[in-house]
Amino acid sequence: MDYSRVINQRIANVPPSGIRKFFDIVRQMPEAISLGVGEPDFITPWQIRDAAIQSIEDGQTQYTSNWGLESLREKIAAYLRMRYRVSYSPKDEVLVTVGASEGIDISLRALIDPGDEVLIPEPSYVSYAPCVTFSGGVAVPVKTNAQEEFAITPEALRAAITDKTKALILPYPNNPTGGVMNKEQLREIADLLMDTDIVVISDEIYSELVYSGHEHTSFAALPGMRERTVTINGFSKAFAMTGWRVGYLCAPRELLAPMFKIHQYTMLCASIQGQIAADRALGRAFETGFEDVRMMVRSYDRRRRLMVEKLNAMGLTCFEPRGAFYVFPSIESTGLTSEEFCTRLLKEKQVACVPGTAFGESGEGHIRCSYATSLENLAEALKRIEEFVRSLNG
Repeated sequence: MDYSRVINQRIANVPPSGIRKFFDIVRQMPEAISLGVGEPDFITPWQIRDAAIQSIEDGQTQYTSNWGLESLREKIAAYLRMRYRVSYSPKDEVLVTVGASEGIDISLRALIDPGDEVLIPEPSYVSYAPCVTFSGGVAVPVKTNAQEEFAITPEALRAAITDKTKALILPYPNNPTGGVMNKEQLREIADLLMDTDIVVISDEIYSELVYSGHEHTSFAALPGMRERTVTINGFSKAFAMTGWRVGYLCAPRELLAPMFKIHQYTMLCASIQGQIAADRALGRAFETGFEDVRMMVRSYDRRRRLMVEKLNAMGLTCFEPRGAFYVFPSIESTGLTSEEFCTRLLKEKQVACVPGTAFGESGEGHIRCSYATSLENLAEALKRIEEFVRSLNG
């Protein structure tokens, strides 16, 4: 059978994830230290795990509503209202998804017709452009740089907009750069979009992980932006719940309705145990003043400062990230491409990082390192990276 004749060529032509390539190699190297995958090294707090365990013992093993548990949707709406001053109706403007990744997928599929263009700041998360392609759209990169702290500028955005532009993905705090955009910067973007029909897909999965006195601004909270914004968030990063696969999608009911339709026919609902755990995560956060989250942020901040200091000291110029848990240092001084640097670092020093090109062509000359691992691992990884860099300089 000629499989090339039956497989969708749009799908076949999308390359595999550049992150997973290195992660799969690391699994075969027990001595390697991975700074590759963006996953908290913290375990989900026991009170959250216990809620899910209790639900199993109580026999709660059925489907939930396609929308998700009502109590969870009410807490999500309360959380967004309290933390970011944006209001959604839990009845028909909050949809519980199978991770934030499902939210990205179904929002694009609901919005994009063949040939529509979607603007994506670059470097950016590896899934955005492929998901645009899967939906039949055209991914249009909008390049950012370290000099402007990897923020998208009104000038760059204006130059990228055409009559085919349907949506803008706004991924801040940013993966892989750690860049954030403050309220004033976001207002400039909002002003530019005000008189258009461009929809903003605001991926705010790292909203709780901000440092140096910065505060996260939800794009939908800006004047006139709620009506055009799809807000995506979830429990993976801030609540150390990656494996539970619970996210959520919030938008005006008119925008959310077609997304719900796709979710209804494909996913039906997120796991009931995951939803119960997420419900308890928010309940506990309300009770304790987000103490578990603040503890993790304090720990990440210590690691962040260590990474920036040491990388700069060894000659790998590193922009200071203001959010998420990644650093994105320049490796141009070594004369290697990002792919060469990461391949040789893994082979010669057993440290796994991700080439900047995994996040778009403008990521060349950089590597992404996650500091979501222990200080001991970071210290040893940094020692090995420094040895590697010195060996390149003779």
